[in-house]
Amino acid sequence: MSGSIFGNIFKVSTFGESHGEALGVVIDGLPAGVKIDREFLAFEMSRRRPGQSQLTTSRNENDAVEILSGVLDDISTGTPLAMIIRNTSQRSKDYSNLENVFRPGHADFGFFSKYGIRDVRGGGRASGRETCARVAAGAVAKMMLKNYGIDICAYAQEIAGIKAQSFDRREIEKNPARCPDPLAAEAMAGAIAAIHAGNDSVGGIVKCFADGVPAGWGEPVFDKLDARLAYAMLTLGSVKGIEFGDGFAVSAMKGSENNDPMLAGGKFATNHAGGILGGIATGERIEFAIAVKPTPSIAQKQNTVDKNGQPQEIVITGRHDPCIVPRIIPVVEAMTALVLADFALLSRCAQIKIK
Repeated sequence: MSGSIFGNIFKVSTFGESHGEALGVVIDGLPAGVKIDREFLAFEMSRRRPGQSQLTTSRNENDAVEILSGVLDDISTGTPLAMIIRNTSQRSKDYSNLENVFRPGHADFGFFSKYGIRDVRGGGRASGRETCARVAAGAVAKMMLKNYGIDICAYAQEIAGIKAQSFDRREIEKNPARCPDPLAAEAMAGAIAAIHAGNDSVGGIVKCFADGVPAGWGEPVFDKLDARLAYAMLTLGSVKGIEFGDGFAVSAMKGSENNDPMLAGGKFATNHAGGILGGIATGERIEFAIAVKPTPSIAQKQNTVDKNGQPQEIVITGRHDPCIVPRIIPVVEAMTALVLADFALLSRCAQIKIK
């Protein structure tokens, strides 16, 4: 499989399956001298791990990270940094009745069409569990970006049609919905529970911002900063759309409304562009939002076909998130960090002065 490598200079390669022995990642290109904070790494993994609240799957994994190489006395050595996360709570028997049928909303049919074989146990590489390796790599990227003063934050803006009306960053990690509005968070949790009780699932909108990204990071034309961020987000199987700044609302604006006037000192009066113009950072806050689809695994009767193309009716059992939004938030931050870490190193290369 060739689609498991991400990045240009800060390059990550993930491996492993949902029900295999372990998942892992190799980071190539991390500079020497970065302080590796193991407590922070464990915290980031705890934000994504299953079994953390009533709003997530009951699969219980500690997601402890083992660092195999590239670190000496908690300092990066500049050589490939390898990490693994062992699976400890697989229940492959939950998928035994799905061996010959394709699950609606899943990647089953696509994988089988491409490879002629698929990993029935939780979806293999197509499982959301693959993202634990991304979060581990993203945590390391955040450690590097800390030296640049860059801060990344994602949160639930909307779940089940319930929108956050206020923003208090301190509230995000205090509630299972990861919403910055405590009143909306309570309503979101109630809606998820009610929908789950009806054997269904729900999606939502995640917003993300990055502060401290210097003006000039990015590339023109094909490797734009916003293009790379969009690419990163769309590598997540549950993401179906993305917008930057005012996004789709700009279609109803006039140029005089959408343009961001410039002020003395290279600052901007507004930020309709979401911090990126021409594919290059403006120095303003980078802002984007993603649309997250409902979890496709639902305990309702669904129509599908088997490997022979014959109609079948299935019910998906097992342990699944009724809403992916809360657990995808640290993954969104991780992928944002991987993109920015890559551009940090690309920018450093681009600014080498010729004597």
